[in-house]
Amino acid sequence: WIRRGKLLGLACALPGILGLRVPLRAPANLNLRGGSVLMSSASDQAAPVEKFRKDYAPTPYAISEIELDFSLHDGETAESRATTVTSRLHVSRRPGADAGASLDLDGEDLELVSLAVDGVELTPGGGAYAVEGDVLSIDSSALPAGEAPFVLESVVRLAPAANLQLSGLYKSGGMFCTQCEAEGFRRITYYYDRPDVMATFSRVRLEAGKESYPVLLSNGNRLEHGDCGGGRHFAVWEDPYPKPSYLFALVAGDLGKVSGTFQTASGRQVELNVYSEKENVDQCDHALASLIKSMQWDEERFGLEYDLSLYNIVAVNDFNMGAMENKGLNIFNTALTLAKPSTATDDNYERIESVIGHSCLQQWLRLRDGLFLAP
Repeated sequence: WIRRGKLLGLACALPGILGLRVPLRAPANLNLRGGSVLMSSASDQAAPVEKFRKDYAPTPYAISEIELDFSLHDGETAESRATTVTSRLHVSRRPGADAGASLDLDGEDLELVSLAVDGVELTPGGGAYAVEGDVLSIDSSALPAGEAPFVLESVVRLAPAANLQLSGLYKSGGMFCTQCEAEGFRRITYYYDRPDVMATFSRVRLEAGKESYPVLLSNGNRLEHGDCGGGRHFAVWEDPYPKPSYLFALVAGDLGKVSGTFQTASGRQVELNVYSEKENVDQCDHALASLIKSMQWDEERFGLEYDLSLYNIVAVNDFNMGAMENKGLNIFNTALTLAKPSTATDDNYERIESVIGHSCLQQWLRLRDGLFLAP
């Protein structure tokens, strides 16, 4: 029951683990059962870069915590960069790192609006930083000396509706959603977008129009929500456990859901939700039942008690994988979530149950086992 996409990912990861050459290229056309087609060609993709295990080195700076603030907007056109993302990275130089090392962060198709260190804005063109290709490089002279911690704040603009790669933050139908594996987070904000950099996403604030996007979801537990005036509302999320950037997730849309609860072995009540377009809600019951079975099996077989108060699954039509095990917010292709007796076969039901079981357990493995941290 291993999904084709995940099997391909494992096949790609193993040569790198063994120290072999790993030139990666997406297939030219990938037909997705959820109703979309992922197109790629040599003309719209940069040549793949070979990465070798022997060349691995820790980053000169460590990021312990990240805060994100999303102001989600629909622009006048798909190309309008109407959405803004503010990130606050809690950074420090690693002990023993070169004192003159620059802070080089990944970023792709981002419009940089502002950049500040500990509240002091860096002036463009003054030598403090430069954007070269897909890298934001901040000179060490603009950063605190020694190993003193500091906060790097950046503001960028995005055009999710024009993002046809289905990587990073994009629009699927009427909703905003994300796919950050393997290197999609760099299309959201500047960051060390690599799986060995583990940070706590301590505060993720989402703001959007209340009528078009009444549901605002991210990883972890929801801390607060409310109105902001002008027909907009917000939700604040916290994921208390460190994770790599490729496990970040966000969904905003006008969705329906089926809900349930699961009582853990220690007696905690976990709220469970399976979201989809409202017209498909009658096909979510089997996914919810499968999730409950999976959580129970993880406890009984491995002693893994779910450690958040919420577990959300969202079914998305335009999704370039079968499923993605983002902690607390799994995003699935509709083909692996929706089923009802009048339209689905026994094989469909079995496949949905097995994939949800796989994804439920995979959340633990991706955070705790180095093998699963390879994109």
